[in-house]
Amino acid sequence: MDKFVIRGGNPLLGTVRISGAKNSALPCMAAAILTEDEVTLENVPQVRDIETERRLLVSMGAEVELGYGRAQHRTTISCHSLSDPVAKYEIVKTMRASSLVLGPLIARAGIARVAMPGGCAIGGRPIDLHIKGLEKMGATITQEHGYLEARAERLKGAHLVFERITVTGTEDLLMAAVLAEGETLMENCAREPEVQDLAALLTAMGAKIKGAGTSTIRVQGVQRLHGARHRINPDRIEAGTFLIAGAITGGDLMVANCNPAHLGAVIAKLQETGVRVDILGPDTVRVRADGRLRAADISTEEYPGFPTDMQAQYMALATLSEGVSAVKENIFENRFMHVQELVRMGANIKVDGSTAIVRGPARLSAAAVMCSDLRASASLVLAALVADGESILDRVYHMDRGYERIEEKLRGVGAQIRRMGNIFTPKEEELVAG
Repeated sequence: MDKFVIRGGNPLLGTVRISGAKNSALPCMAAAILTEDEVTLENVPQVRDIETERRLLVSMGAEVELGYGRAQHRTTISCHSLSDPVAKYEIVKTMRASSLVLGPLIARAGIARVAMPGGCAIGGRPIDLHIKGLEKMGATITQEHGYLEARAERLKGAHLVFERITVTGTEDLLMAAVLAEGETLMENCAREPEVQDLAALLTAMGAKIKGAGTSTIRVQGVQRLHGARHRINPDRIEAGTFLIAGAITGGDLMVANCNPAHLGAVIAKLQETGVRVDILGPDTVRVRADGRLRAADISTEEYPGFPTDMQAQYMALATLSEGVSAVKENIFENRFMHVQELVRMGANIKVDGSTAIVRGPARLSAAAVMCSDLRASASLVLAALVADGESILDRVYHMDRGYERIEEKLRGVGAQIRRMGNIFTPKEEELVAG
């Protein structure tokens, strides 16, 4: 598998452009199942999860065209024929978002067979809320041999109250509801920008949705949806990662093609640590850190709180901050897998249940470390950018799932980072990754 080799010590200077959000693009690609017409998505990131989703749709009978050249971030999807409404395990085993095809498949085809999802090993992300909601809408769901099988003549509108906030659950049931008979009222919904992005696409396709971005969403079902063209939101997690990269290296970095309105919690926390953050317009943020970083606590929450997908990156920053920072993880129970690797690099971190206590500033030194999941990988990249010496990061295929050519972007603003070639064949890599 590929590795990153990173020599620390360079401040990041210049401008980096943020790609589209893969966590928006994945549900929007799944939404194309809901219509026989063509759906065109722009600003789609070129990351591994997108390729997995493409393979999944093609295996069901869809035609998926990925743009090249100047249109390289454009994807056109035609689900005119859904000859095999099955999300096969061998395709979806590395991606949690596979559950997002469950709702649209039942709504469109009346049947779905979906492998239980895989993805990052950061704790349980059960899809029981998807199942309960679909059953309330009239679906019959059984589980055997690692697959969920769902059937319904036509889904019916229902009153759905989520027991806990779930982004993929909100998205999956929203897609199911747009073709259901009658009105669906969804309460305690996720408010993430990715949910709003999906609702914007569905509305462009002819869906009748009110309240996306709030905790209550109303959907009036329609008979059919038509094709549409939609531009995917910028990736707020990639943007946040680069903001911390600029801060942790003592750099002066312009983060362009982002949406500052989606970064409120991250920007506020960086300012609390002594980092200077300036919003320069509707799509650009400048970050500078030319003094000592101060310790500050974080507690992950659903949007608009501090995102769980930024916890690991913030912890890397906390290792260099003066004082004691408490990092509390409230979303996933197994999201401190990066701690032991940061400790190997010289960080002073103790974990007590769902809270990590970080004492700084530490003097980080280069080491060979292992990437355990997507965001843990990002935290190790950040730590390596400031560590003394040359670090080697193994299993960077996790990074490739969600960050588009991150080594090229970092090199463009002054980082010393290179990718070591894959020593495995593609088949061997798939077996190891699985």
